Amino acid sequence: MKLLFITSNRIGDAVLSTGLLNHILCTHKDVRCTIACGPAAAPLFSEVPGLDRIIVLQKQRRAKHWRGLWREVVRTRWDMVVDLRASAIAYFLLTRRRKVFRPSNEPMHQVMQLSRLFNLPDPAAPGLWFGQKQVMAAKRAIPPGSPVLAIGPTANWPGKQWPAGSFAELVNRLTAPGAIFEDARIAVFGAENERLAARTLLDRIPKDRRLDLIGRFDILTAGAALQECAMYIGNDSGLMHIAAATYMPTLGLFGPSRDEIYAPWGEHCAAVRTKLSFAELSALPGYNPAHRQSLMGSLAVETVEAAAIDLWRRCHPAPAIQAVAGLH
Repeated sequence: MKLLFITSNRIGDAVLSTGLLNHILCTHKDVRCTIACGPAAAPLFSEVPGLDRIIVLQKQRRAKHWRGLWREVVRTRWDMVVDLRASAIAYFLLTRRRKVFRPSNEPMHQVMQLSRLFNLPDPAAPGLWFGQKQVMAAKRAIPPGSPVLAIGPTANWPGKQWPAGSFAELVNRLTAPGAIFEDARIAVFGAENERLAARTLLDRIPKDRRLDLIGRFDILTAGAALQECAMYIGNDSGLMHIAAATYMPTLGLFGPSRDEIYAPWGEHCAAVRTKLSFAELSALPGYNPAHRQSLMGSLAVETVEAAAIDLWRRCHPAPAIQAVAGLH
């Protein structure tokens, strides 16, 4: 079966679409996949079973990227075209079956919205595919030793970033004597261009317990590295969704974005948000990607700490630090 799967530019949305792709792969034999997505998301799909090619959609003026994609795929007779971008390109291709996703304004999680496209009885949970290259690189970056608490202190715009100093205080609390991650190592994840935003946190983690993974990997290898960790805590971001897709305990921090739609997905996940609601924050003058200050100030360290402890105990009812060693 020849499948054209058109998914997001954004990493987070692309991760959330992997459950639907996996559903197609599991319910059809001999699928050959062509995946079209943005450059940031493309590495996520490099190890998809049955992959023929990845077409990188580099956004261009006057929607020229869509015309370019059409020229790339129009000569193929497809068995299925799935367009999650509502681009209408699916209607101009020869295919036996087409599915075009149009987002709803309902307060419904994105995974559930996507699953409705195929009328699935159960939501299609996101998941990632790793190759040996990614797994080995992850194991080199995180050698055996004490448990690892993963932190994602950045996001795609400063408004969604909890202050780095708050992350540092949270880490101190969770790794203090008697805490759930006593003596744990701390792995800090992010892109190289986000290093400045993470500097305060990095500087406050003792060197012997700090794993500086900023800019170390492509996003798929970062996912493999997250599998080597015990828990992830981070802002609403693509990295948060990658962590959740590895089925590790994942706590997402929300403020000026909608947790009811974009919370990390799964029973192993939780979300905590600011005292101010999304509606209140989005009405502020600072609700603008060009605004360079955090809108997460009303989220207290104590609130995140309590949510992290609750999630950990829910996922691991046994005493936490003893249970960590058996996770992987």
